Amino acid sequence: MDGPRDSGVTLAELLAAFSLATDLGLGQPMEHLLRSWQIASRLGRQVGLPDEDQPMLFHVAMLSWVGCVADSPELTASFGDDIAFRADSYDADLGGLSGMAFFLGHAGRGQTLPRRMQAAATMVATGGTRVMQGIQSHCLVTSTLSDQLGLSEETSAAVRQFFARWDGQGVPRDVRGDQIALVVRLFHLADVVEVYHRRGGVAAAVAVARARSGGQFDPSLVDAFCMAAEEMLPPDVDAYDARDDFSREPGLAGQLSDNDLEVALVALADFTDLRCASRAGHSRGVADLAGEAARLLRLPADDIRATHRAGLVHDIGLHGVPTVILDKPTPLTATETERLRAASYYTERALSRPATLARLGAIAGLVHERMDGSGHHRGVRGDAIPLLSRILAAACAFHELIEPRADRPAHTVKEAAAVIRAEIARGRLDQLAADAVLAAAGAGTRRRVAGPAGLTPREIEVLSLIARGSTTSDVADQLGISRKTAGAHIERIYAKAGVSSRSTATLFALRNGLLSTLDDGPDI
Repeated sequence: MDGPRDSGVTLAELLAAFSLATDLGLGQPMEHLLRSWQIASRLGRQVGLPDEDQPMLFHVAMLSWVGCVADSPELTASFGDDIAFRADSYDADLGGLSGMAFFLGHAGRGQTLPRRMQAAATMVATGGTRVMQGIQSHCLVTSTLSDQLGLSEETSAAVRQFFARWDGQGVPRDVRGDQIALVVRLFHLADVVEVYHRRGGVAAAVAVARARSGGQFDPSLVDAFCMAAEEMLPPDVDAYDARDDFSREPGLAGQLSDNDLEVALVALADFTDLRCASRAGHSRGVADLAGEAARLLRLPADDIRATHRAGLVHDIGLHGVPTVILDKPTPLTATETERLRAASYYTERALSRPATLARLGAIAGLVHERMDGSGHHRGVRGDAIPLLSRILAAACAFHELIEPRADRPAHTVKEAAAVIRAEIARGRLDQLAADAVLAAAGAGTRRRVAGPAGLTPREIEVLSLIARGSTTSDVADQLGISRKTAGAHIERIYAKAGVSSRSTATLFALRNGLLSTLDDGPDI
């Protein structure tokens, strides 16, 4: 019996890709967390971290900040732009009076002066209870994700200590010093010194490490780091690629099975949607809708799977968009609109490798494109949008309509279907894809979903096979039909499409987006 099918992706590669989106939520450039991990890994080897604990250090580095999606609502309510708040937090030692000064200085950011004063007064009166609740929520959801990904209990326990401090002034309050796991203490230091090194070089990294020694950081780790800082820090930040290093780490090399990849993508999709309450379940819902639409169109199994999985990851770029924009009840400004439009680019960029994820990113990156060229972020139109992305675009548009938003209540299914049909009529959504989505949502008509030139779903399936070089016999074998039936399908396809050969049939399929051209992701 054959074993589980490999997905072509390791868990390390998946978490590394997701960490690029997390970087955006921290207000840092992509690969900040990967570079931080490598610094921590080098320092760990210097201070005697056992080799068998290196994978746990990697997982802690990739996951510790993932929970920031869970405290975004609390941060936004207290401090305004949650991404700007996190970016600024690297400049402050958040323990004791300096931490309180930082929180009070950011209270009510973006609001009127009276509201800012009220927010600061509330924080003082409550002792920062809301902030504390946000931190606790952050740690809890990060630990939950660790469990869902099948990581060790030691890893789950370690990420729960992420906001602990050497001096005991963090969360939880009863954890301090050597009670904090070594992998966490290593990452605490690396996470901050990477930022300072990028901004001001080795001297700045050493200075911040010494300044926070004994408070936020383990003094012995600070001493070890400062003694060999130039060896610990990447020599050329712009050229450095930490993913080349973890690909050589034996404990991170195991590939996920196809089923394990599905479980991991669903878990990451659910966490992405925690970014704002109105989007809870959005990615999973879009994925299910798009996958079912692809099935109704009788697309090949690999295309159905890819469409579903692209739906799961299509919104990870929203980590780079502040919650104040996502939950804004009034029209967005031009600047805010541009930040939101960039999310699909961030998604595509984060998923640019390995090849299995790149294909999903290429599909997902076109989710907001429209057939008339009015979409974003590329502004492509018609033939340039493959069928899988057209399906995903229609599924996302429909599912957003049936979800509540800050500026409106949820539409009914009937109302949403009417909007989608209007979009088809305006030439913005592809009719074949949108009809399939409406049928998948139970909002379609009783007529069969028809493709371009009136092709049936079975005929589209046959066309995709012959366009890829299958003979009549191949089509019969792959679809489990007789050679005579396969030949009849091909004759009808040629007649409906007005073509006379395999090559012209292939061009027809390409012009109408019926072939996935996304087997290999873009070189971004």
